[in-house]
Amino acid sequence: MKSLVNLLKWPDVAQAAVALAMVLTAGLLVSQEKPPVRVGPLEDGGFLLNSGWVLRPAGEQVPVDTLPMRSALSKDGRYLLVLNAGYKEPSISVIEVATKKEMKRVPLASLMLRRLGSAFVDRVDRHKGASDARRVVKLAAAGQSLVFFPEGTFDANRRIGRFLGGAFTTAKRAQMPIVAAAIHGTREVLPDTSLLIRRRPIRFEILGVVDVEGARQRSRELIAQALGEPLAR
Repeated sequence: MKSLVNLLKWPDVAQAAVALAMVLTAGLLVSQEKPPVRVGPLEDGGFLLNSGWVLRPAGEQVPVDTLPMRSALSKDGRYLLVLNAGYKEPSISVIEVATKKEMKRVPLASLMLRRLGSAFVDRVDRHKGASDARRVVKLAAAGQSLVFFPEGTFDANRRIGRFLGGAFTTAKRAQMPIVAAAIHGTREVLPDTSLLIRRRPIRFEILGVVDVEGARQRSRELIAQALGEPLAR
C-alpha cells in the first residue's frame, strides 16, 4: 500500500503544508483574547462609560472640571464662564473664547462654606475620599450635627435623583438619627439657564425623623412627596 505522500506529487505536498500552516496561524490569531478596554478616555477622542456606551463630543473640547453644568458668555463675547459641579467642590472656569483655553478656575463659595464648618469629601481620589469620609464619621461620633445633600447635584429635569450612601453610612456608624428635610424654591433662585442668583423666597421644611434602616429610600420618597417631584429611575 503506497503512502499518501507517494500518491501526491511533491508540489502538491508543499502547497498543502503551506495551507495548513496558514490555517493554524489564523486559528491562533482568532483565539487570542482582545486586550481589555478600560472605562475612560479613548484614543479616538471618545469616552467609554460604565454602561458600555461611548460618548464622542462634537466640535473642539476644552478641559474644565468634573461636570460642567451651565455657561454664560460675557457681554463683550471674549470670555465664557462655566459653572462646574459634580464630584469636586463647585467652581467657575473662565475660558478665553479666542484661544479656547481655561484662563482661571475660581472656587465657588468654598472659603465661605469652610468657615461655616462645611466638610467636603473627595469622590475622585479614593485615598483622599476615604480620609475625608473617616473625618466626617469622627465629627458625627463626637456629637456634631451634620447636614448632607445626598443627591449631590440636580439638573434641569424636575425629579429627585438617586441618593448617595455617605450620609446614611455615617449615621449608622455614629448611631445618629436621620432627619429628612426639603428645601423649596432653589430652582427658582438659580435656574438651569442662568448663572445669576435671583431674589426668590426659599422655604426649609422638616419632614420628620427616619429610621436608619431603609432611610436612603424612605427619605428620598418623603422629599419627593414634599416637593411634588417624581423619583428618577
